[in-house]
Amino acid sequence: MTLKEFFLENSRAALAFSGGTDSAYLLWAAHESGADVRPYFVKSQFQPAFELEDARRLCRQLGKELRVIELDQLGCGEIASNPPERCYYCKRRMFAALSSAAGAEGYSLMIDGTNASDNDGDRPGMRALRELGVRSPLREAGITKARVRELSARAGLFTWDKPSYACLATRIPAGTPIRWEDLAKVERGEAALSALGYRNFRLRLRPWGALLQFDAAQLAQAENNFDEIFELLSKDLGEIRIDPEGRKGD
Repeated sequence: MTLKEFFLENSRAALAFSGGTDSAYLLWAAHESGADVRPYFVKSQFQPAFELEDARRLCRQLGKELRVIELDQLGCGEIASNPPERCYYCKRRMFAALSSAAGAEGYSLMIDGTNASDNDGDRPGMRALRELGVRSPLREAGITKARVRELSARAGLFTWDKPSYACLATRIPAGTPIRWEDLAKVERGEAALSALGYRNFRLRLRPWGALLQFDAAQLAQAENNFDEIFELLSKDLGEIRIDPEGRKGD
């Protein structure tokens, strides 16, 4: 099935919209097909401010009205305690809230931006999507992440080369309770590194401070500029270390 065929068969849907590369292209494709697809953004403690800004910017570019759903994820003990299955509980709670809001506005089908490069092993929350009947048009059409970026660039979307971004909760080790103050530290630290020009990195909290993981393209630069990074982050985060093996996973 192609995306065009999907939207011909499903011309009215609600989109779980993150402002990332995948959901941005999916919204554009739906718009181009003439389908009535309404974007919904979940705003919780796990999403940094720039994600909502990007979502709003993309919706303005396409002339779409963005629905923002406020959700207190830390109010759920199964999520805040940060068990190994946290992503499942988080996704289930998030998509239940999205489906409820969308259903109240007449949208019975929920779709998301999971692509054909994603698999169940990489995305523990996939089980929650299946249980709630969420469909993933990019995956169904066999469109990979690389292809999404290629098509997004062709479409003129500013998100075409946006680095993949996992929620702030992934920066805290499983089993360590998630606190708002720690999420705020991560957001501040990652914003500061972005302001220095770093992309595609992670700041992970540890008991002793923070472990920074950069991709191969910027690892040497970060190591050479460690003093600057340390001075910028250490007052907020304590001891700072750079992972010599670079970034892996989320």
